[in-house]
Amino acid sequence: MEVHNNTPFSGRDYSRREQFEEIERMYLSGLNPIRYELKKQSQVTVMKNGHIRLSEDAHYYSVPSKYIGKKVKLLYTSFLVEVYYKYEKIAEHPRDPSRYRYTTHVDHLASHHRFQTDWSAEKFIQEAAVIHPDVATYIGKVIESKAHPEQAYKSCSGILSFVRRVGAKRLINACRWAESYGLYNYPAIERILSNRQDELPLENEADINKDIPSHENIRGKEYYQ
Repeated sequence: MEVHNNTPFSGRDYSRREQFEEIERMYLSGLNPIRYELKKQSQVTVMKNGHIRLSEDAHYYSVPSKYIGKKVKLLYTSFLVEVYYKYEKIAEHPRDPSRYRYTTHVDHLASHHRFQTDWSAEKFIQEAAVIHPDVATYIGKVIESKAHPEQAYKSCSGILSFVRRVGAKRLINACRWAESYGLYNYPAIERILSNRQDELPLENEADINKDIPSHENIRGKEYYQ
């Protein structure tokens, strides 16, 4: 390569190297320190808890509450998620690949004096109380387990929807089982119902567990996170 670059052009008295040094080098600038990435895009609807879901990661990002129910466009790379509404950027977050987690800007959240929505902590607790006080207690702890109540609304809605699918009795027992593990989220209730663990008598749990040896396949509370 060096020989090629230093060999004079045919019929001329200068080489590629000489032309570069005398004419071209002065116009070069440094490479962009940010590696170029193609952006992926998708269309989503802002959920009632003021977040959108990036399906690729199953991660949730907040947007200003006034866009609840609106269709927005996501543009995202490996490190950044941008949210646009009618060509206006309304939110930007570092991308987080953690599944079923929330990234939330406090300024985006809806307060009762700024925005009214039919999703609220009181609404979910009242709906749960109609089913059973134990369900209301559990839903309250689901809400308390999150840094911001809005982050729990989707889980609350999903948990309460089980009453239509499996009935009140099974949901009540599932909440009691999840409560006994200290697990306050939708996946815990879903797995308990799926495994029909709710149909086992809860009062025998201690007697059952004390006879079970330690084993890598026994589920602890981390399994339900």
